[in-house]
Amino acid sequence: MHAQDRNNPYRTHNAGELRKPNVGEGVRLAGWVHRRRDHGGLVFIDLRDRWGITQVTFHPDREEVFSQAERLRPEWSISLEGEVVRRPEGNENPDLPTGAIEVEVTGLDILNPSETPPFEIERDRPVDETLRLKYRYLDLRRERIRERILLRHRVVKHIRDYLDARDFVEIETPLLTASTPEGARDYLVPARLYPGQFYALPQSPQQFKQLLMVAGFERYFQIARALRDEDQRGDRQPEHTQLDLEMSYTTQDEVLDLIEVLYTEIVEQLTEKTVLAKPFPRLTYAEAMDRFGTDKPDIRFGLELGDVSAIASSSEFKVFKGAVESGGSVRGIAVSGLGDLTRREIDDLTAVATSGGARGLAHFRVQPDGLKSPVAKFFSEAQQQDLRDALEAEEGDWMFFVADKNPVVFESLNRLRIHFR
Repeated sequence: MHAQDRNNPYRTHNAGELRKPNVGEGVRLAGWVHRRRDHGGLVFIDLRDRWGITQVTFHPDREEVFSQAERLRPEWSISLEGEVVRRPEGNENPDLPTGAIEVEVTGLDILNPSETPPFEIERDRPVDETLRLKYRYLDLRRERIRERILLRHRVVKHIRDYLDARDFVEIETPLLTASTPEGARDYLVPARLYPGQFYALPQSPQQFKQLLMVAGFERYFQIARALRDEDQRGDRQPEHTQLDLEMSYTTQDEVLDLIEVLYTEIVEQLTEKTVLAKPFPRLTYAEAMDRFGTDKPDIRFGLELGDVSAIASSSEFKVFKGAVESGGSVRGIAVSGLGDLTRREIDDLTAVATSGGARGLAHFRVQPDGLKSPVAKFFSEAQQQDLRDALEAEEGDWMFFVADKNPVVFESLNRLRIHFR
């Protein structure tokens, strides 16, 4: 805790900072009863606050305090004072930063008793989401949720420090503004002084930040709220927070490098994760479509598309030849580990492809003696080998092809690719 907090009537330390060097000190702590145990005539309480957990003990020789301790239940808010002592040998808890010490309580104030919570706070068990949201203030006490909130704080602070060091200026733009064309409907706020007219809540600060560039600020950023009146699909939110920035006299590569370093730092400095690909892979739109069938590919797995249009155009399979001759293409993916597929399973995969607009899905199984397929007879042995080579298919793999206009081919194979993810 900060030095100015030492005169706080509730606490001199938080529940996560006491260590062996504090042994012998008189301290005050405050927080919630995380867990209560009776053992050998003693009452043990795990006291929890935002910073951690400290075990505190109540001895029966302090009758008044001990009788109060016997009343304590989970999530009661208390303040206490006592002396820091070393835990008996063998009773240390290596899982807690404070696990080498405990506090022997000499005084206790029950600040607020609690009814039995509707779900356990101390255990990270699945809880119905409706119940969690109803008691959101209790849900936020759970360690996993609390850590996410604190991580968000650290991320925002890191963003501010990073951009400030690079001469960006943080500027708040108005929340009440005129309606502008965006990707969703506006939230409207009645203008009290102008009956029948409305403000719009911003879907993004786009126009304001462009005005800031015209005004000469050159490097702007904002941790901005965006509000969009969208339907309630799983990937939509009526409001969200975004990092919004704008730069003058810059290049695409400079912007990409700036953001790449920022997000790499966030991941590697604020979490235990490592960014595997540095620098980030960069794809042109055409390359992303050719390889993955979408401009927002998941590149964490393979299943890249292969273009077999040249092979198809020389085959006797009219569906493939017709697609190429009409300006389309024939592309496919090779999938391993599927084993033997039933007719029903192949029909299900065909339905995935046709949901993207395809009129059908050609399939081949790679076997030691060639390709097995209802349409294999339309391809010579050399052409079958060319199909296999184009998709780098191994023995036992399945190859799936779509023939149509490029937008349909890309969308259908992208859906099939994601299906196999």
